[in-house]
Amino acid sequence: MPTLAQALTPRQIVAELDRYIVGQPVAKRAVAVALRNRWRRQQLDAELRDEVMPKNIVMIGPTGVGKTEIARRLARLTGAPFVKVEATKFTEVGYVGRDVDAMIRDLVDVSVQLVKGEAAQGVQERARELAEERLLDLLLPAGEARPRFGFGVPSEVAAPSASPGPSEETRARFRQLLREGKLEDRSVEVDVRERAGGTLQVFSNTGLEEMGVNLQEMLGGRKTKRRRMSVGEARHVLAAEEAERLVDMDAVVREAVRRAEESGIVFIDEIDKVAGRGGGQGPDVSRQGVQRDLLPIVEGSTVTTKHGPVKTDHMLFIAAGAFHLTKVSDLIPELQGRFPIRVELEPLGRADLERILAEPRNSLVRQYVALLATEGVTLDVTPDAVAELARIAHAANERTENIGARRLHAVMERLLDEVSFGADTLEDKHVRVDAAFVRARLEGVLQNEDLARYIL
Repeated sequence: MPTLAQALTPRQIVAELDRYIVGQPVAKRAVAVALRNRWRRQQLDAELRDEVMPKNIVMIGPTGVGKTEIARRLARLTGAPFVKVEATKFTEVGYVGRDVDAMIRDLVDVSVQLVKGEAAQGVQERARELAEERLLDLLLPAGEARPRFGFGVPSEVAAPSASPGPSEETRARFRQLLREGKLEDRSVEVDVRERAGGTLQVFSNTGLEEMGVNLQEMLGGRKTKRRRMSVGEARHVLAAEEAERLVDMDAVVREAVRRAEESGIVFIDEIDKVAGRGGGQGPDVSRQGVQRDLLPIVEGSTVTTKHGPVKTDHMLFIAAGAFHLTKVSDLIPELQGRFPIRVELEPLGRADLERILAEPRNSLVRQYVALLATEGVTLDVTPDAVAELARIAHAANERTENIGARRLHAVMERLLDEVSFGADTLEDKHVRVDAAFVRARLEGVLQNEDLARYIL
């Protein structure tokens, strides 16, 4: 488990989530306890540790209230492998569509990329050194009297060498010039490894999807293509290649599989869409089939992936759904039993929308201020403007479909449409957004209910 997760208590986890997500204290407490229990489990002796199973969570609430964001932020907070899937993408075995094992394969792939990135960071210094040597080999090829480029070479290194290859002194001078950035615009030819274009798609169920991935790798393979680029570009390309060579992929895969098994988080959205309402005919049969296929994954089983067998026993599964037309009790009893913790997220009120606009570290107001600042425009959003935006967004949610905080994106885009479009030509680079500014641009749209249905 990552060090940060070990250091955080449930209260601290909730406090971290509060920095990005407004409200929903019950859901935050539930995921905080689930996360802390993972660390507690690691402190137990091996015999008891294997017996402690994660307490999976089902979140119930309308769209746009923070279900997905809570799970995503939790994964980022801990550095855990995280994958979000939609239950409606899966079909019962025997129907055309993805099989449920694919979510575990996706999680392991994410984990491999996560661990590989961490390993690459650890060898960056050595990779840069090796890339520098390769650049010098390209600039001063053995057996040539002059550097490969001639025009514009600094005078102190432009003279031809008397030896068949570059001397150590010449190489040292070029190394110094490289480090000083004086050769960044020079052109060199680099052999770049590329994945071949040949691919093979396999449309099938029950694991052949994984075979399709492996066949793509075998038939696609790797090929080398010579490309001309600047020294600055070549440095990044060569450093990335060297870092990939230095990383021990066997160790990466072992750690990635371990991390996926011990700390992986799978977020299953729209679980309510596969909840059958009885009847035994029509689409309900397929829905219940998906639930039965999900059951062994959530209970704990071994899934075959291209990185080897992966156990799902200790992965944390978080399911979510609006449950407008169905209830959690409409899920098959066995699946209900594997999600013992149920939390209900509250719909967002006007005050919540106002807080979402201004309080989180990644609030929409801060995002638009930063975006327009890149073109020299100072956007001054007053508190009364934030309150008015929240009022209009809340009214739009009540009059049309309630999409929660996502309504704020539509409202902000509509509000700042003219400013964003003409930001580069504005004479007055200071734009003050107050309540009157908001009403002037949005009140007419809100009053026209038919127009609001499509614009907001």
